[in-house]
Amino acid sequence: MKCKIVKKLTIGILTVAVTAVLATGCGGNSSDAGTESGDSEAQGTLDSGEGKSITIGVTSFADTLEPTEQYFSWVISRYGIGECLARFDEKGEMVPCLAESWENSEDGMTWTFKLREGVKFSNGNEMTPEAVKASLERTIEKSDRVPEFFDLSSLTVDGQNLIFQLNRANANMAGSLADPLFLIMDTSVDDSNIEMEGPVCTGPYAVESFSPTDACVVVKNEYYWDGEVPLERVTLKCVDDQTTRSMALQTGEIDIAYNLKTENLVEFEENDEIEIQNLQSLRSTYAFMNQNGALKDLKLRQAFLRGLDKETYCANLLSGGATPGKAPVPPTLDFGFDELKDENSYNPESAKALLQEGGYLDKDGDGFVEMPDGSPLELSFVIYTSREELGVYAQAAQASLKEIGINVKLNTVSYETLLDMRDSGQYDLLIWNVLVANTGDPENYLRENWYSSSVNNTAGYGNAEVDRLLDELAATFDESTRKELVMQIEQQIMDDAATVFFGYETTYLFSNKRVTGVHMYPMDYYWLTKDIALAE
Repeated sequence: MKCKIVKKLTIGILTVAVTAVLATGCGGNSSDAGTESGDSEAQGTLDSGEGKSITIGVTSFADTLEPTEQYFSWVISRYGIGECLARFDEKGEMVPCLAESWENSEDGMTWTFKLREGVKFSNGNEMTPEAVKASLERTIEKSDRVPEFFDLSSLTVDGQNLIFQLNRANANMAGSLADPLFLIMDTSVDDSNIEMEGPVCTGPYAVESFSPTDACVVVKNEYYWDGEVPLERVTLKCVDDQTTRSMALQTGEIDIAYNLKTENLVEFEENDEIEIQNLQSLRSTYAFMNQNGALKDLKLRQAFLRGLDKETYCANLLSGGATPGKAPVPPTLDFGFDELKDENSYNPESAKALLQEGGYLDKDGDGFVEMPDGSPLELSFVIYTSREELGVYAQAAQASLKEIGINVKLNTVSYETLLDMRDSGQYDLLIWNVLVANTGDPENYLRENWYSSSVNNTAGYGNAEVDRLLDELAATFDESTRKELVMQIEQQIMDDAATVFFGYETTYLFSNKRVTGVHMYPMDYYWLTKDIALAE
């Protein structure tokens, strides 16, 4: 199957004019990669006898470098440490990586990957087919997310080939193996402290040190197989506060800033040293509605959705930096967004009528409705701190829902705590922001979140027709048929009022021009690559 699913994936580059260099930094006089000379104290860049280095400002995402934990393998891929058998290029096309080619049987049950020769891990050990097999077997054994990607019967080595025999047909096995969960690591080394030391992989960089709330420092992989690595050391510094991260880029404390937003553009209007790239997002911000509690009632979920003015949230509160949401898959992907019918779009009067029909009345006059049995209705909405737009959506929703009489309490936690609360089902609503095409199209994303038996479906959503359609999608190679199936799945989820789809944000990447080779990727697995270097 050809994995080109992007309808309009234009990466824009905004080079904003003139000169403003601010004199003071945020969070210290120098970055971890700074020098001792006064002229360089505010600079993230280092080019001295010790070697070339840069500092990248990121948001806290992982409290461990164990790649099978949660989604923390993304960090290992983003930081240039780990690689997979396949990868996605700047156009969202799937291309070879550690495998140089692959082929599949007509029924999608057997996939054969020819592994690249001459690749070494960052410790100098050879990446043999047996080593790749051992790495994948470790992931399969340790991660409960694997069944959402494929159902493996056997994995065998035949010369330079790795052969996957499946129990369930998979039309997109190569895309599945491009997800960072399946990065290849050397399992022959002691991994007793992998949480802090990180895995030994094949990427252009290797872990030197890791502090979850401070920074991850990576160094050049001397054995890298795919060309020269231009930097000796890179510090990926956690700067969770968006304003502080922007200021750190302005002062030169960092060289590249991830997860800045539309509202930050004005701060660089008179700074011709900064290049700004933007991409219409393949990410979706949504909230699970836990049907194991009060939100098991369809009428309450419908009223909730009809009480949300997502157009205003995106246009005004996010300064036009997002497209209003309605469906699981954003309009940037060619899966019929405009053809999908949203019966639960903003309509506060209809929301109030639904509440009344369902027996949700304000019996004590406090402005909030009670449950039909007279007990209090208070919905706990769990959000996390490292993406500021999530708080904007949640606070706006809280205010809108108060207008129709629904009482929502916000519970702000770290991302790592949010993952634990999701897994244990400790929420009524829980915010989520995720890449919707993590395997090249939305199949895995839809299966992980809305298949009734998925380990990630802790919201209790179940629809036998959605399950059937997802199973059919897994075995379907024809692109037009896959599109039709995805649209049917989306419409079912929307009609079930299963999830709050807030919006699809524009993604930005800000970088200083003294750093070259900085590119945005639709699948945002690749932040630090071998292409990033200091300008000559």
